[in-house]
Amino acid sequence: MCSFTLFRENWRLSLYIIFISITSSCSVRNLTYFSDLDYDKIYTKEITNENRVTIQTGDLLRITLSSLQPELNSMFNEPLDVMDYNRTVIKNINAEGFIVDEAGIINIPTVGNVKIAGLTKTEAKTIIEQRIGEYIKDPVVSIRFVNFKITVIGEVNNPSTFFVPNEEINIMEALGLAGDMTEFGLRESVLLIREKDGKRTVSKINFNSSDLLDSPLFYLKQNDIIYVQPHKLKAVKASTNERSMILLGIGASIIIPILFNWQNIFQIN
Repeated sequence: MCSFTLFRENWRLSLYIIFISITSSCSVRNLTYFSDLDYDKIYTKEITNENRVTIQTGDLLRITLSSLQPELNSMFNEPLDVMDYNRTVIKNINAEGFIVDEAGIINIPTVGNVKIAGLTKTEAKTIIEQRIGEYIKDPVVSIRFVNFKITVIGEVNNPSTFFVPNEEINIMEALGLAGDMTEFGLRESVLLIREKDGKRTVSKINFNSSDLLDSPLFYLKQNDIIYVQPHKLKAVKASTNERSMILLGIGASIIIPILFNWQNIFQIN
């Protein structure tokens, strides 16, 4: 009788202890980007991670030639605009531009093969101008990526492939395009998949750390893929079906009244 009385008098304390034990076993997730920064202070640091985009095999390029010799420009292509005979677009069979082949080469009419893979646009521009300079005086060439794109998938609100017209984007901007991570996104272990020079690398990125701002992975390259992994809680949610929810509801409807009427159940007259 004494044991029942003692338990009856301390049932609220017992429930509190059980509740604390359950909640303390659940880890608190850090959902804040760059959480190691002191947000009460201004963060200032010199930018050291250079954004150097190089031309890769498979890139699609649009090459524009300008010169003061329209009669010679026609050797490379027809005028882009009948009102502007000083500017033409050099192109090959592909109407959208030049595809850099597996050997890193493009073929320019009259000029022939030019290897540009591994070069920046500025370096490729110099080489092409030198080659065209054999036929046209003081040519000016500009190069643009037609298919500069990145892909963001996984635990984001708007997974998709995004084309980048200005050919420069950092990983935070990419997340912005994808609508940011969901609450299930694993911020401390995001994967960046990158292909370069025939090799594929997979790197882990921690968005909770400000080290990302100085990382060479901060600026994205063409064809980069960002995969936001799901937290293990997402697997729990995905495996919870309608039947288990019904059983959980039934169980709760039985247990809760018992807990709140514990004294009456064990009341001994």
